[in-house]
Amino acid sequence: MATTLKDIINDVQLDMQGFTYRQDRATYLTQACTSGDLVLYVGSTDNIGKGIVEIEGELMWVDAYDKQANTLTIAPFGRGYNGTTAAAHATNSQVIITPTYPRFAVKRAINDTINSVFPKVYAVGKQTFTFLASRTTYQISSEAIQILHMAWQTVGPTREWLPIRQWRWDALASTSYWTPDSTDSGNARTVSVYDNILPGRTVQVVYAHQPYNLTNETDDFESTTGLPSSMRDVIIYGAAYRLASYIDPARISITSAAADELDTKRPYGTGVNITKQLQTMYLARLEEESLKQKLQYPVRVHYSR
Repeated sequence: MATTLKDIINDVQLDMQGFTYRQDRATYLTQACTSGDLVLYVGSTDNIGKGIVEIEGELMWVDAYDKQANTLTIAPFGRGYNGTTAAAHATNSQVIITPTYPRFAVKRAINDTINSVFPKVYAVGKQTFTFLASRTTYQISSEAIQILHMAWQTVGPTREWLPIRQWRWDALASTSYWTPDSTDSGNARTVSVYDNILPGRTVQVVYAHQPYNLTNETDDFESTTGLPSSMRDVIIYGAAYRLASYIDPARISITSAAADELDTKRPYGTGVNITKQLQTMYLARLEEESLKQKLQYPVRVHYSR
């Protein structure tokens, strides 16, 4: 079953709740709302006060509430609060009251982790082109960072792909002839092939590239990022330790030395210990995935002019 961004966010939130003494309280919408509505109808206003609520990743600032009518009044600045995006929400959508780990913050931690695993672990892409007798050099996808393997399809029923041993990679090819890369400061990427390949045959290039971020909660993890599905728990650990690093700073403004001394159940510094534990788990799994990828794509000897 495919893993989506929504699944990973839910897993991170579930894991992080195991390290907190507080469980998020919630209610639900009894009427749908548009992206501009400032009065929301909810199932209950119990436990709601002035402050932040979250609905499907959108943060809102509640300015007032009515316990009789079960309504929330959102401040004029309150929709799409704190950099989130105002959106329409359907009836029965969950309303999280003062979320400990807002979904947008979890998503940011997930994408930060995806960015940080590179180049220890990379995404893999493929490209094919037809070999021409009159040419040795061909343009490669702008996302390519390094070539992992090249092969060409032989003639006949064997369906064999022979490895190409003589080629040269150029990540800074001249743009006077090749199409400039709009995503890499106007450079172009090419590969020159020097093996004796039959004209008209298909050449396949397997290359490494930086993983892509997840945008929508419906995004498939493997197909969107380019990372293998086995990296799911690595990303969860990485996002969790990033979020855990803010546990202690969140308590600074409301604690004193005396209060911290009396709080034996949750002393200041707990967040640091949790962060170290999660980071250790993250680094260990990242190393395992890196080794697995090295075995799958070993360094191949090739010759270049």
